[in-house]
Amino acid sequence: MTSQPLAADDDASGDTVVHVLRHGEVHNPDGILYGRKPGFHLSERGQAMAQRIADTIGHRDITHVIASPLERAQETAAPTAAARGLEVLTDDRVIESENDFEGTPFSLSSLTQPQIWPKLWNPFRPSWGEPYADIARRMSSAIKDARDAADGHEALVVSHQLPIWIARLAAEGRWFVHDPRSRRCSVCSLTSFHFRGGRLLRVVYSEPAADMIPISERGKNFSSGGRGAAQEQAS
Repeated sequence: MTSQPLAADDDASGDTVVHVLRHGEVHNPDGILYGRKPGFHLSERGQAMAQRIADTIGHRDITHVIASPLERAQETAAPTAAARGLEVLTDDRVIESENDFEGTPFSLSSLTQPQIWPKLWNPFRPSWGEPYADIARRMSSAIKDARDAADGHEALVVSHQLPIWIARLAAEGRWFVHDPRSRRCSVCSLTSFHFRGGRLLRVVYSEPAADMIPISERGKNFSSGGRGAAQEQAS
């Protein structure tokens, strides 16, 4: 599998592309690991990021726009759906992963706190949240259905960092256990799955909104970009 910039003429005629987009920056001044909690919306920068995506891929042959039910994903999907004259379809299978630390301030430094160690006994499952294998199954199923719905065209699926990363690891036949800091999935990045028929040809990663992420946050895949953004999953 490859990682390279997304090009407008990247696909052969008749191929299907499923672009899986991570949501934009979230307004979260308290640094809460929000997980599946409702009420977390895009920040002003996140809204601009979502518009950047629409400006970048709105001209492409996108026939379906699908999003996680969470507000930040729906809001990220909206500009591209509007540009294409499409309705945002909600798919619960691409929702954020479950996490025992949801609703609390959390970062990688929290892993040094003895009171949480009992939750960390099994990094292979993982023991603190939704099993990686379950995430892979639901995301792979959702991507397959998006591929079939957009057969010969393109689909946009708006999801969340960990589910997107696990979907990529599954597609590439890689081990699910990983350091969260190693994820290539910044805010409003595209992980694009290119198919010919039912066969996956390649995975292409691009960051159309990379220049909008504060310099201090670039490369910090564990955060959503900026102090006003949410802490991402520890799983």
